Amino acid sequence: MAHNNTHRAFGRAVTPVGTAGRALRGTGGAAVLGTVLLGSAFAAGPAQAAPAASPAAPAISAQAAAPAAPAPAHATSVSTAEKLRWGSQGSAVEQLQSALNDHGDSLSVDGKFGKLTHGAVKDFQRSHDLKIDGVVGPETRGALNGSDAPVSGGGTSAPAPAKSAISSQQAIVDAARSQIGASYSWGTSKPGVSFDCSGLSSYAYEQAGIDLPRTSSQQVAAGTTISKSEAQPGDLVVWPGHLGIYAGGDTVIDAGRSPGAVTERTIWGSPTFVTFR
Repeated sequence: MAHNNTHRAFGRAVTPVGTAGRALRGTGGAAVLGTVLLGSAFAAGPAQAAPAASPAAPAISAQAAAPAAPAPAHATSVSTAEKLRWGSQGSAVEQLQSALNDHGDSLSVDGKFGKLTHGAVKDFQRSHDLKIDGVVGPETRGALNGSDAPVSGGGTSAPAPAKSAISSQQAIVDAARSQIGASYSWGTSKPGVSFDCSGLSSYAYEQAGIDLPRTSSQQVAAGTTISKSEAQPGDLVVWPGHLGIYAGGDTVIDAGRSPGAVTERTIWGSPTFVTFR
């Protein structure tokens, strides 16, 4: 009786026992499991390659899986070095209004610095512990810009008045002078006819493209108080309950109850000075 060889040859695979193993014998006696050739009977023939494993699901990169970070909200910078205040107009005021809207306001971006913009500036200054004067100077502008936006003009010293600003100041004086002789009448602003003190100042400023509030108290509150040494022609000269337009030197153009008309005369008493520059 033949005995089965129970010794495994080194390097030779063992064919599975049973009918399945017999059914999978290939030509020449080499055992085949699936498509893998077992044994070395076909040393000269090409070995069958093992089937490729089932493709794994493609790995999802961390970058693709992570949700995209939201883009930062657009912040508007106020780029001008010029002070902005009640009566200012133009693209710089549009930037200011947009910047205030970025900080929670809902102003109309119309480029006109009026009552609503003035109030919004004061609210911003109050909430940021700034001087509450309604004027957008270096500190307020820096806070609006996050203290990191460049300011045109550079440096830390105050910029010299632009030629356009000087022209505006002279235009204010010229407009006021053009009304000398008009009568005084409380609550009026009728060129060539009659004015009260704030009616004359609002008219003269309007000719230079600057909108002022109507009453004297509102005009004083909207501007910035300065010393006489800082005053320039076109600034306001202010007494309790009355104001006029500084004409330079020691003179003022005003519509006064006495002498009852628009005149240019010597400044009296100890007035204060208010500027919108």
